[in-house]
Amino acid sequence: MASEAETIAFGKRLATLLRPGDFVLLEGELGAGKTFLVRAVLRALGVPQEEAITSPTFALVHEYAGSLPGSREVVFVHADLYRLGHPQEVSELGLVEAREDAILFVEWGAAFVEVLGTPTVQIQLFHDPDQGPEARRIELVGQGDRGRTLLASLLAS
Repeated sequence: MASEAETIAFGKRLATLLRPGDFVLLEGELGAGKTFLVRAVLRALGVPQEEAITSPTFALVHEYAGSLPGSREVVFVHADLYRLGHPQEVSELGLVEAREDAILFVEWGAAFVEVLGTPTVQIQLFHDPDQGPEARRIELVGQGDRGRTLLASLLAS
């Protein structure tokens, strides 16, 4: 993705495919664009512009209300586990329970998949300076039947 506009377009495509119960695991170095991508998805799903969508680095978890295509209301949970060191800390956040009815976005969660469960899709973002100062490279992995179906649909769109 060579620009912020391309990241937003990717986020919009991903937004059309998500449903409650999905768990999107985001990995990448600091400043790679994880929160920017989550913001693009949430804006596409109706979280209003007036509502700030920021990194939950210090709060750990932010919740937002939006709607899926067809006007079905849904809760989005955005977590950042960068500062956590023990699986018990993750358990206490209630993310596993939230996953049942919400769409869950977790940054820095790879070390805690035993607690969180298998992600539907894992998104790895990398700076790509060869393509430009704002360019990012993205790698996607779909897990399980749902994740592979979502990924195939995303790549076909």
